[in-house]
Amino acid sequence: QVQLVESGGGLVQPGESLRLSCAASRSLFDINNMGWYRQAPGEQRELVAEIGIGDWTYYEDSMKGRVTISRDNAKNTVYLQMNALKPEDTAVYYCRAVTTTGHYWGQGTQVTVSS
Repeated sequence: QVQLVESGGGLVQPGESLRLSCAASRSLFDINNMGWYRQAPGEQRELVAEIGIGDWTYYEDSMKGRVTISRDNAKNTVYLQMNALKPEDTAVYYCRAVTTTGHYWGQGTQVTVSS
């Protein structure tokens, strides 16, 4: 089992940046891949970016070019750097871990982009 704790969300103005963190309770080497998802009110949860062992990465088109996913294996933490934020990026951002035993989600962190 994996516990995930997200942090770093908040209220920012359009064009500003945020860095989200997802701390895992286990070594990232025990986790096949980790991803950031987001869910806006009334919308389905959607993938933003993923990172796996070996540091392969994948970005969905929705935020590609404005986000960077990275990992710090020593801290068991995955980050999502988000730049040039737009009001339509407002959502709850969730971290997910995929292991050989299942999928695990964090509780989410709210990101609000508004002037």
